[in-house]
Amino acid sequence: MSVLKIATFNVNSIRSRLHIVIPWLKEHRPDVLCMQETKVDNSQFPAMDFEAIGYHITYYGYKRYNGVATASLEKPEEVHHGFQDGGPEDKDRLLVTRFPFATVINVYVPQGRDREHEFFQYKLEWFKRLTNYIQTNFSNNSPLILCGDMNVAPEKIDVYDPDSLLGHVCFTPEVWEVFESLKAWGLIDVFRKHHPNEPRQFTFYDYRLRGGIKRGLGWRIDHILATPPMAERCIRCEIDLKPRLSEKPSDHTVLVGEFESDVP
Repeated sequence: MSVLKIATFNVNSIRSRLHIVIPWLKEHRPDVLCMQETKVDNSQFPAMDFEAIGYHITYYGYKRYNGVATASLEKPEEVHHGFQDGGPEDKDRLLVTRFPFATVINVYVPQGRDREHEFFQYKLEWFKRLTNYIQTNFSNNSPLILCGDMNVAPEKIDVYDPDSLLGHVCFTPEVWEVFESLKAWGLIDVFRKHHPNEPRQFTFYDYRLRGGIKRGLGWRIDHILATPPMAERCIRCEIDLKPRLSEKPSDHTVLVGEFESDVP
């Protein structure tokens, strides 16, 4: 059986995490790795490091903030950056790559800063724009994967302390509502498909919380969502904590989904 590996990782500066990303790619050889918060201008992106180990790389970003990149063993048939709805394009937050096996949408959803801040309203609107973009351009009967740092912990078991964290911009009813509306179009959380009630499975550990990993002080805010045809073929989805335990790590770690492939 042939297996497709699709992974997502908020690298929190690609140039600062090459010592983690490149060895991880060489060891695991995913078909696709979606990266967020690359924090580098296009002219300075370290594309040659990926090409040297056999990966095609597509990216869009600016210095010091945001940025998305998708590395793939196979060259994408099509690539699209950003929205095309008349609003801010946000090319450094939305990257679409189409392959013979599936279309992969790589997103870095705005964090929101504070519920009273205008950035929070922008976040809610961003989710609505993303939902509209997907509804307009894709079918939920087609092979589609949406992954990335979505800055939402959708359930109580997705944060280390749901009572004290309730109301945070990533753990609040307004965000749950727009996230559920996105999924309602026809997207399945493949991690929860395989771990339906498993608590303390986190992809993000804040640098500011000392001993956060050992103490289990994390959040599950990075996700792989798939349309039913892809979700049915998902045979495994796991959090790889090793990158977060590496020297000079990102505050996020890698989430990997494996899918049965009909491509030999």
